[in-house]
Amino acid sequence: MEKREGYVSVTGGKIWYNLLGSENKGKTPLIVLHGGPGNTHDSLQSSLHVLADERPVLFYDQLGSGNSDRPADESLWRTERFVEELAQIREALQLNEVHILGHSWGTMLAAAYLIDRKPAGVRSVIFSSPCLSALLWKKDADRFLAQLPAEVQQTIARHEEQGTTDSEEYQKAMKEYYRRHVCRLDPLPAVMVESRPKGNKDVYMTMWGPSEFCPTGNLKTFDCTDRLHEIDIPALFICGRYDEAAPESTRYYQSLVPRSELRIIEDSSHLSYLEQPEEYRKTVRGFLSRADLR
Repeated sequence: MEKREGYVSVTGGKIWYNLLGSENKGKTPLIVLHGGPGNTHDSLQSSLHVLADERPVLFYDQLGSGNSDRPADESLWRTERFVEELAQIREALQLNEVHILGHSWGTMLAAAYLIDRKPAGVRSVIFSSPCLSALLWKKDADRFLAQLPAEVQQTIARHEEQGTTDSEEYQKAMKEYYRRHVCRLDPLPAVMVESRPKGNKDVYMTMWGPSEFCPTGNLKTFDCTDRLHEIDIPALFICGRYDEAAPESTRYYQSLVPRSELRIIEDSSHLSYLEQPEEYRKTVRGFLSRADLR
């Protein structure tokens, strides 16, 4: 498999990218936007690299994490700058025609890019385990938290109230939620464990908060639902049956995008691309092939 990696200068520093596959395949490239914010490309690439057998697939670490520069300037951790970063990457690598797949926070980035920039050349978009309204995400999270054992709920509530979410007790309680709604595999895939040190908690805290279910950062008011109707390209929404990106909310987002479809992956949660990889890849391949023909 052909591989091209390097760095692109963006606002705030340089980001690392990995472009897999050959342009000679004749199919539109796919750009993959990882979750977080502050996570890395690793887990998505470990599953989706196989898509490069039929089209170029671009993975990159967003500024601040992974193999990219890690500047200390907190003013860089804004949705608008990450949108600008995506535009700069496309220009630098001359990706004129693309499909976009965003996962989790990557769906916020994809939506903001499509709605605010109205970029030319984007053939389709995939919203994987989407968070397109932080308020709705928090509402779903509260519902899932209420299903946890009482002592776990009490521990989480106490530490969030006292501002001690970095305590070992809170982290342990948090894992019970993650085990149900983030990744249901036990043990966790090696790529998750190995890539964790490459993430950036400062970016995550600044933009999101101390845990998946406690948004306190600058994304806590993010909501693009009133503008989703402006997305006028083919769109696919994917989530897991037990996803923290709840199927009901994902279905609601999908109902707001005119040319869209929905796929719920059974027996998986937020990381369905690792939990049910064959089903996930089959769904993505089929959608991209249909979008190529339109």
